[in-house]
Amino acid sequence: MPELPEVESLARFLGEQAGGQQIERADLAAISALKTFDPPLDALVGRTVTGAGRRGKFLLLHAEPLWLVLHLARGGWVRWHDVLSAGRPKPGKGPLALRVRLSSGAGFDVTEAGTEKRLAVYVVRSPEDVEGIARLGPDPLDPSFDVDAMVARLREHGGQLKGALTTQSVIAGVGNAYSDEALHVAKLSPFKKADKLDADEAARLHAALRAVLEDAVARSEGVAAAGLKKEKKSAMRVHGRTGEACPECGDTVREVSFATKSLQYCPTCQTGGKPLADRRLSRLLK
Repeated sequence: MPELPEVESLARFLGEQAGGQQIERADLAAISALKTFDPPLDALVGRTVTGAGRRGKFLLLHAEPLWLVLHLARGGWVRWHDVLSAGRPKPGKGPLALRVRLSSGAGFDVTEAGTEKRLAVYVVRSPEDVEGIARLGPDPLDPSFDVDAMVARLREHGGQLKGALTTQSVIAGVGNAYSDEALHVAKLSPFKKADKLDADEAARLHAALRAVLEDAVARSEGVAAAGLKKEKKSAMRVHGRTGEACPECGDTVREVSFATKSLQYCPTCQTGGKPLADRRLSRLLK
């Protein structure tokens, strides 16, 4: 799933590649992906791309005065083409959801892999018109998001740290992968209660969250859209590395599985050496 660093990099890439160009065509291939009707999708045609940005995990393309907003969900991605096919895509065929062709002949496809179709496309007059954006919590890379601000958000949630960090109305932009990474760096159990952090734990988590995200954004700078997934995976310490050695202590990275996803952690670094049982059967570790 694309998270804050990947969406930030996609926004920068699209801003550089598409900025100053007119939108020649916007073709919908997955009808269910379009979540708005006013303005219509074809209202983008003829408008000039003036920039791109990010809100949480939402990708924004400004075609003044309108905005094309994408939420890539779990299996979505943006694929840039220096020369885009001139043909119109056939609805319902393959992973393609949206194709945007620019005046230069270049453009991009928005695709979604897998059977769980949750990718969302919006055409709006303001990003805040998208309900998911209006509900977002603070951005963890905002300078105003200090330790006290983080603690206040976590206390308001009150659940487990893993769940709090990935709830977009609590903190915007963090997903499954970078929450695993931040908790590992901070040496905290994913099941610890979010409102039970002492001052030292809160400081460690805030520093870890900022460091993990800032490092990922820096590593992705200048990487073309096609290479971002590989870059993300290569830098992970524990996420997606079940059975491998922890880079900090050498213990075996373990996993807790859920219905549609899983988390990874190091017992020695994060849970006092105690492996976490299946979430449905275990007591929460403090």
